[in-house]
Amino acid sequence: MSWIAYVFALLAGGIITVQAGSNSQLKQSLNSPIGALVVNYALGLAAITACALFARVRLPSVESIAGVPWWAWAGGILGIVYGLAVVFLAQRMGAATLIATVVTGQLICSVVVDHFALVGFQPHRASPLRITGCALMIAGLTLIAKL
Repeated sequence: MSWIAYVFALLAGGIITVQAGSNSQLKQSLNSPIGALVVNYALGLAAITACALFARVRLPSVESIAGVPWWAWAGGILGIVYGLAVVFLAQRMGAATLIATVVTGQLICSVVVDHFALVGFQPHRASPLRITGCALMIAGLTLIAKL
């Protein structure tokens, strides 16, 4: 895999931290966690719609929509759970603890999803090295959160 992919993924990780802070500030400014998420997702919808129009993306056919596995529709709903967690926890936990906790949860879930080839991923077994990596993430989270 190209190094550019790793740089892009690292950039996306940094953006998630900035997003957490901006959503938390939006919650405080609007005095409404749900209102902040409505604004956040409305702006996101407008931006992705503009991108799709600019790129002349064709709408999917009814047949292709009907062929989507049931679990593939969960992404938007799961994104709302993440959004709620961020707007409720960012100020209390701080950026480092919040993101360390989120990333640790992502890594542990990713190892399980890979091992059992869930939600469309190819199987990658939970090797001793991967499990050790998860344990080290938990140790890092403990150090960052000062638990």
